[in-house]
Amino acid sequence: MAKSPLIVFDLDGTLVDTAPDLVAALNYVLQREGLPLVPMASARSMIGAGARKLIERGLELDGRTMTTAQIDRLTDDFIAYYTDHIADASRPFDSLYDSLDKLSAQGFRFAVCTNKLEGLSRLLLEKLEMTSRFEAICGADTFGVAKPDPAILRQTIARAGGDVASSIMVGDSGPDIGVARRAGVPVVGVTFGYTDVPVAELKPDRVVSHMRELPDAVLQLSAAFGSI
Repeated sequence: MAKSPLIVFDLDGTLVDTAPDLVAALNYVLQREGLPLVPMASARSMIGAGARKLIERGLELDGRTMTTAQIDRLTDDFIAYYTDHIADASRPFDSLYDSLDKLSAQGFRFAVCTNKLEGLSRLLLEKLEMTSRFEAICGADTFGVAKPDPAILRQTIARAGGDVASSIMVGDSGPDIGVARRAGVPVVGVTFGYTDVPVAELKPDRVVSHMRELPDAVLQLSAAFGSI
């Protein structure tokens, strides 16, 4: 029996607009170190590679360097603060629920593959009452590898009970497009997420500018690649 087609989503900047709470946590640790706050407009393009990389990018903006131990401490403090404020202002992107419902009615199942820590990913989705929609929620620490390493996507698909041949990736940035390409999975890029390179320039198979466009893009890809 053929496995149901699977859509694997990135989390930050794809499913959920998490920038407000991530930037608040970043500015919390920077302010405590006496460093300038990072404006939201600048910080949005810095999100997507995990907490440590976000802090490193925040430090780079001020030309500040720190030791590995100092960055470890800031990362721990960031995660502690962020855990307590993870869903203060983070919200699903507009029309997400309607799009998931439409795709579910077409037989698709869903999973999450993110460079966020798995525990934080689950906590966020639980607070937003979204956990039950996903067959698997996997983060950078789930398998010990992060995007764009194709192992994280392949293992997420396997954990969700899917098949690489009938899966589609949806993401907002280079690691998402890269992991899909390396795993041999077609990919939809969203333009409303967090990236320092416009997603269209990364040449995903389809580009959507609003979540309401996702069902049509996925169905087109499924037909083109014979996923269903």
